Amino acid sequence: MPERITRLPIALAIQLALASLAPSAMAQNTSDETEKTLSTVTVTASADASAEGLSKPYAGGQVATGARVGFLGTQNIMDTPFSTTSYTNELIQDRHAHSVGDVLQNDPGVRVARGYGNFQESYFIRGFVLSSDEVAYNGLYGLLPRQYVSAELFERVEVLRGANAFLNGAAPAGGGIGGSINLLPKRAPEEDLNRITAGVSSGGQLYNAADLARRFGENKEHGLRLNAVRRSGDTAVDNEKQDVSLVSLGYDWRGDHVRLSADIGHQEFSLESPRPSVTLGSSLTAVPAAPSGSSNFAQPWSYSKERDTFGAFRGEVDLTDNITAWAAFGARETDEDNSLANPTVTNAATGAATTYRADNRRHDSVISGEAGVRGKFETAGIKHTLAATASTYQLEAKNSYQWSTLAALSTNIYNFTSAARPSSIGYYGGVLESPGLTRKEQFTSFALSDTLVMFNDSILLTLGARQQNIHTRSYTYNNGALSSEYDKSKLTPAAGIVFKPLKNLSLYANYIESLAAGGTAGSTALNAGTILAPYVAKQKEIGAKYDAGNLGAGIALFTTSKPSGYLDSTTNLFGAYGEDRHRGMELSVYGEALRGLRLLGGLTLLDAEQRNTKGGATDGKKVIGVPSAQGNLGVEWDIPGTTGVSADVRMVSTGSSYANAANTLKVPGWTRFDVGARYITDIAGKMVTLRARVDNVFNKDYWASVGGYPGYGYLVAGNARTYSLTATMDF
Repeated sequence: MPERITRLPIALAIQLALASLAPSAMAQNTSDETEKTLSTVTVTASADASAEGLSKPYAGGQVATGARVGFLGTQNIMDTPFSTTSYTNELIQDRHAHSVGDVLQNDPGVRVARGYGNFQESYFIRGFVLSSDEVAYNGLYGLLPRQYVSAELFERVEVLRGANAFLNGAAPAGGGIGGSINLLPKRAPEEDLNRITAGVSSGGQLYNAADLARRFGENKEHGLRLNAVRRSGDTAVDNEKQDVSLVSLGYDWRGDHVRLSADIGHQEFSLESPRPSVTLGSSLTAVPAAPSGSSNFAQPWSYSKERDTFGAFRGEVDLTDNITAWAAFGARETDEDNSLANPTVTNAATGAATTYRADNRRHDSVISGEAGVRGKFETAGIKHTLAATASTYQLEAKNSYQWSTLAALSTNIYNFTSAARPSSIGYYGGVLESPGLTRKEQFTSFALSDTLVMFNDSILLTLGARQQNIHTRSYTYNNGALSSEYDKSKLTPAAGIVFKPLKNLSLYANYIESLAAGGTAGSTALNAGTILAPYVAKQKEIGAKYDAGNLGAGIALFTTSKPSGYLDSTTNLFGAYGEDRHRGMELSVYGEALRGLRLLGGLTLLDAEQRNTKGGATDGKKVIGVPSAQGNLGVEWDIPGTTGVSADVRMVSTGSSYANAANTLKVPGWTRFDVGARYITDIAGKMVTLRARVDNVFNKDYWASVGGYPGYGYLVAGNARTYSLTATMDF
């Protein structure tokens, strides 16, 4: 350990921060501390530069009463015609979440998957894929680490289910059809925060973190919050090692009519011998059984490394009592370095497979920003909230690769034997050590909305539209020449209505669209080079939300149609002929059913069908990776007769799905159980929280996800039984 610490700057940052705060901590009155009621220390602070600040936690503290609804701002869930959930930091800590994906294991409408050929998190929302490139940070796209976001970076995870181009603009990678994810940064609370955490998990992975905050100034108008994290060591998967280092600093200032906030962070994420995804060979007629959750079929020389530096600024000013303007800006620089060897199974019974070496280097530069104004007025007894915004997103991606000869190495996902790292290059693009420019993207948009409140606040009607331009340019790997260009615009309208027949009941409906770049006809098409208009996914949704005070519930019925392009074999014309249609129902429940008994979960039913496919070959077949049913149920209760002791059980269940468009490769469904416990006590006048957790209690072997990139059905093995233990001290 001493040798490790000497080369870990973030571990050193934690030590220095604690040392600087030690005098003030020691000066606290110990006798006062011991009189505190034993309860979770909940930090409540504004997570952005808005007058509203964070929505209050709902009963039970696991979710909030509201969430950001794009440029419409933060809204109470009962007042918006969309389905939203905001997961709190209390839930994030109690479930030992390490990443965004770990938090979303609690959402019945979301399933966590993996990017194509790499270790990037991606998410199925309503059966549509959203990549981690498209997760927003305090309302801005593209600022977060591209492959993995450490949970200590954010205060809340906000999920908006459904199409959302009008609310947020087009998602950079063409996702956002089934929903969006927004992360809220941490801010300094009113009281000083001194929190350190240490832990260990299966494989011997060690965890250290510091969360420190101060407010200062005559009226505590300035706030600083520092988070530093180090997670390193082996995992529950054999011979796999994961290292995460993060340091972030958040600042905010609040005046009478002006509010400012800024964030800067740096994260390093590396994997050694990471267990890869599994591709199914074209000759297979059956899906191989899932391997042991602890087994590893990664080549020992494979690795993945990512370094991200990012920052953001947001300001808001009250121009009058009823008019507020805001602006936000952010940037990110990313370096990625991978040497991968993903297996392709050729024999489902024996697990025999082939693989090859694939090295990649990438550098991303991102700039993202928005500005807007929101005003309120009343005419003829009708209240109006007008909002207008302009946004921009720009990406410059540099990339290079070197691959060995395809299928050159023999391997097996059940009886693994390592192979020597191939040195020969079969394919290459650019210079590996110096990636060249391969892609530029620029998304710009303008949006306008009006929310009308009528009939004693019982009806809320939202109308609006966004004009979106998508401009992308691709360049060849080896000489940097422009190879293709896409520049198209589209207007996306939206309408939503909320009707409140009772104070605690909201009925709602919406029509809204999502937007992605249309396809370009290839050289063999009669219309070669033709650029199609942006693909528009159209959503219709109706639902109801009920708030009983301590327990909330919701139901949503939706249908979304996503177009796809292909070359018609009869006319030899390329066009947007195909379609995936997703219909479904979502049920959710959350809150405190009884005093000391908290619930969080729900059920999602999906019918994701391919329609108008090329030649009708797969018409009526299910979409790759989308189950017909999935559900979650989390129960947490305070143990009677004890002080500060709580326990929880979580069930995560996912139905079967298909790994190919023809639906001949069916992947079995699975159900997993997780358990946890929390004990809050007072030690020497300091609040100490001990948390223990076991995920996958029954050590089930299963394929955790199918696909994660449109059109591909690769498999990701679920983890074995995993233990974790943490201790947190607030002083």
